[in-house]
Amino acid sequence: MKYDIVIIGFGKAGKTLAVKAAALGKKVALVERSPKMYGGTCINVGCIPTKRLITAAKEAKFVNNSVESEYYTLSVENKNKLISALNAKNYAMLNDKENIDVIDGVGSFASENSVLVTTPSGEKKIIEGDFIIINSGSKEADTPFEVVNSNVFSSQTLLDLKNLPKHFVIIGSGFIGIEFASMFANFGSKVTIVGRSKLLKNEDDDIANSVKEALRVQGVEILEGCEIECIKENVLNFKQNGEQRCLRADAFLIALGRVANVDDLNLKAAGVELNEKGFIKTNENLQTNVPNIYAVGDVRGGELFTYTSLDDFRIVYSQIFGDKKRNTKNRSIHANVLFTDTPLARVGVNAKEANKLGLNFKELKLSMATVPGAKVLNHDVGMLKAIVDAQSGEILGASFHCIYANELINEIAIAMNLKANANFFKNQIFTHPSISEALNDLFGQF
Repeated sequence: MKYDIVIIGFGKAGKTLAVKAAALGKKVALVERSPKMYGGTCINVGCIPTKRLITAAKEAKFVNNSVESEYYTLSVENKNKLISALNAKNYAMLNDKENIDVIDGVGSFASENSVLVTTPSGEKKIIEGDFIIINSGSKEADTPFEVVNSNVFSSQTLLDLKNLPKHFVIIGSGFIGIEFASMFANFGSKVTIVGRSKLLKNEDDDIANSVKEALRVQGVEILEGCEIECIKENVLNFKQNGEQRCLRADAFLIALGRVANVDDLNLKAAGVELNEKGFIKTNENLQTNVPNIYAVGDVRGGELFTYTSLDDFRIVYSQIFGDKKRNTKNRSIHANVLFTDTPLARVGVNAKEANKLGLNFKELKLSMATVPGAKVLNHDVGMLKAIVDAQSGEILGASFHCIYANELINEIAIAMNLKANANFFKNQIFTHPSISEALNDLFGQF
């Protein structure tokens, strides 16, 4: 069957492109291998379920300690109800459209213009498309050590864990591991992070130390400089700075990064190339080396965030149906967030990066302990930090470790897109008491 567009994968960029293209009267096929993934990673096994559980975990302190485990189990059940509803809603959003065919099955290239779909029943059929969009996402990286244990989880399988572990060990110190550490500590688990390198090694030391201290206050043990050997019989064997160690735990999370989900795509049949890290190679227009084939979302690497995937949709839509002006080079400045109990949000450069770039800059810092709004909320943990041009005061970056940092950082991103300087926030009138008003004092230091 012939389509205007064939999309492999039901993620954010793909599903949005499908709806918009169908609204133009285009015939669209969207191929998804698993009904559990209607809507993509974010809705089913990523942002939404994890943030629902993180929010529930923050409320655990108000639960009687004798029923902590019961509250955790209830939180998982409530999360599952939410995800089931969103999954069904996303399926209906596409399948109910006259111009969209949602096809269950594994999609692989037969040529640069055709995709072979193998359905759950084993049936095989070829579909063709003028444009083919690869939106197959990413998956957990392979585990580089021996695992002989039934209580070892990935970030995906962990979401279905029904009983709260007493001692929970996380192998890996990236964003995923840190978020789960903070969440399970709030639920009441003893948590240990075992990492090869320093926690948040790419952040400025003061910001990284602020996050580490907040985690330790939560009861999270942080072990750095570790070399993992194996997990056997509920015991993690490893070396820390050359010293042999072991940890016994009820559950283990292996969070060692993600890789492109391309194994079943048969990219060779279409001539699509991968980059040196195994992600699909694209240009600034998100085209692969084959002009009619695009790649969007996690499968092309870079920032593995659902909001950049959504912007990938905007770029591809502009290239295929629009004025062709949108591309990755003119993508707006945007932030990233680590959703710990006290979130860490960052946009632009930090001091480490500014030094490497040879920029003439000034660091502005403010402790949250001085912010009235934080006192009112009984959450004055953390600090604010901004990097500004030493001469003009133009905002070059910010790192916020504070309550509502995930919201506050968007104000900075917008200001940076508008080339605002420190005086913009120094003289702004904010509501009181609020967290935003701390920006008066932070940028008033310039």
